[in-house]
Amino acid sequence: MKFISIATALSLGILTLTASAQDGHAHASSKHEHAESKEGHASAMGQPGVAARVARTIDVDMNDAMRFTPSHIAVKKGETVKFVVKNSGKIKHEMVLGSAQELQEHAKMMQKFPEMEHADANQISVDPGKSGQIIWTFSKAGTFDFACLEPGHFEAGMKGQVKVATQSMLD
Repeated sequence: MKFISIATALSLGILTLTASAQDGHAHASSKHEHAESKEGHASAMGQPGVAARVARTIDVDMNDAMRFTPSHIAVKKGETVKFVVKNSGKIKHEMVLGSAQELQEHAKMMQKFPEMEHADANQISVDPGKSGQIIWTFSKAGTFDFACLEPGHFEAGMKGQVKVATQSMLD
């Protein structure tokens, strides 16, 4: 009788762990949206742009050497840019606009939840051989960052910068 009770308890424990792991996996593989996206996440540099107001298109290539080309981009304050982001590699990559601190924190989260998909306007995940786009209005001057936050990519140096200049700085 004790054997049945122990076996039953072990079975229930395994079922509980399996359900818990599946809940965690469901969260990790689901689309990931930041609640702070409208008020804090990437808002220091601007906000999602409107396609009809795109002033310029910038092609960005991502590759398995863990690099963006170009890795340094210059734009004007107030400019709406469409980034056409192509993954020329054989593994998934992404482009995420944000502050250096936000990107570092997010990279740590991606280590814990590697199957996380992004759904914010400042981010695009791109499968191998595919393209995607980000339309962004840079409303504030300064130097801002972008990176690939797939696990290990940020740490391998897959990052870049956007320098947003006021019109007077460009003349």
